[in-house]
Amino acid sequence: MSSRRASRSGRAAMFASFISGRVGAIAHPWPRSSLSSDGAMRSERSPTVAGEHSTRRTIRIDLEYDGSDFRGFAPQPGLRTIGGEIEAGLQRVLQAPIRVTPAGRTDTGVHARGQVVSFQTVSRMPVVDLKRALNALVGEDVLVRSVADVPAGFDARRSARSRRYRYAIWNAPDRDVWHRRWTTHVEAALDADAMDTACQALVGRHDFAAFRTHAAQDEPRSSTVRSVFRAEWRHDPSEPRLLAFDIEADAFLRHMVRSIVGSSVLVGRERLPVTGIEAIMGRTERAAAGPTAPAGGLTLVEVKYEVVGVGGQVAPSADRM
Repeated sequence: MSSRRASRSGRAAMFASFISGRVGAIAHPWPRSSLSSDGAMRSERSPTVAGEHSTRRTIRIDLEYDGSDFRGFAPQPGLRTIGGEIEAGLQRVLQAPIRVTPAGRTDTGVHARGQVVSFQTVSRMPVVDLKRALNALVGEDVLVRSVADVPAGFDARRSARSRRYRYAIWNAPDRDVWHRRWTTHVEAALDADAMDTACQALVGRHDFAAFRTHAAQDEPRSSTVRSVFRAEWRHDPSEPRLLAFDIEADAFLRHMVRSIVGSSVLVGRERLPVTGIEAIMGRTERAAAGPTAPAGGLTLVEVKYEVVGVGGQVAPSADRM
């Protein structure tokens, strides 16, 4: 193995151990399979397909990627995107046009450890062969972790119950070359305890209009109300210069996490009081919140799904991002 490939593997392992699970897991490698089960999916080892009397299958793909060199998820002509690369690979393997639905439409530069996509096909190719073929076609910065047949009602986006993101900050006077692709460097010392206290106000069902992207303020939308289940800032005990924000919610507005991070950093630098996050939520204009943090520090870590209902159908959730 060349030194370049070895260094890339070392960086990937470092990224993997930090992004997986809760802060403090840096000493442990990523599990090979930590899927959010929908309660009825088939194992990827199965050589057969679900629903032998049906001509159309619904397939779930779990994947991870380093988003640094991608222009987001949505396919765009002439640009390298996650969705474009996956769809091109599927079309080549299955010899038919394929459109995938992602659990989260990650922006340019955003990474994923636990992205989920779904699609339908009439192909009867075993999922184990499909996984092998896709991994042979996608770039080294994308990995298909699993492919599985799922019930017909499954939709990677609409069936999702929650999504969990992590934002990672390298908090030290000097930047770090090895962490630069998946962290944001903040030179000034941050008060993680104050940031964590401030973000407890996010937990619950609230209107997050002030944390959405500027462009979305003029777009019609049914609701900017979201339910946040967990929000916490923590230093990693094995590397105190790594500071991470974990947030889990039913859905997110565009740039919502990065806007919250930008406001949290103001709290950590004592430029915004601990009550500042709660005060921002009482406003509706984007200008009330702090700056949008850079995309490179953000990773989609996990997506959780509804249980399978009567008849093997997955009850869809509300339209979510």
